[in-house]
Amino acid sequence: MEFASIRIITEDLDGMVAFYERVTGTAARRPAPVFAEIVTGGVVLALGTPATVAMLGDAAPAAASNGSVIVEFLVEDVDAAFERLREGLHDVVLPPSTMPWGNRSTLFRDPDGNLVNLFSRPV
Repeated sequence: MEFASIRIITEDLDGMVAFYERVTGTAARRPAPVFAEIVTGGVVLALGTPATVAMLGDAAPAAASNGSVIVEFLVEDVDAAFERLREGLHDVVLPPSTMPWGNRSTLFRDPDGNLVNLFSRPV
């Protein structure tokens, strides 16, 4: 078995793609109008519209309703990454801070309200 991706279902695919392209500095692959992938470090963040899960009916995940997952990116310099992104962030949950276990971290929400964590490990 191989881990393939995490997929976020969104009603605003273009807005979410633009947001994550900006966060990661990586252009998304768009194999279909309803789906995009951002590949960083061998990990895939997939973004899809509700049409990509419509066949699941009532069991389909609902866009903009996540309350339990944090999308995390390991970065070299949390403070520099935060400064680069700060102007476009609308909901900063935690400014750059050092966690009790030593990681440097900043958390903010994407356009759908999902938590995003940029972190670096102690040297």
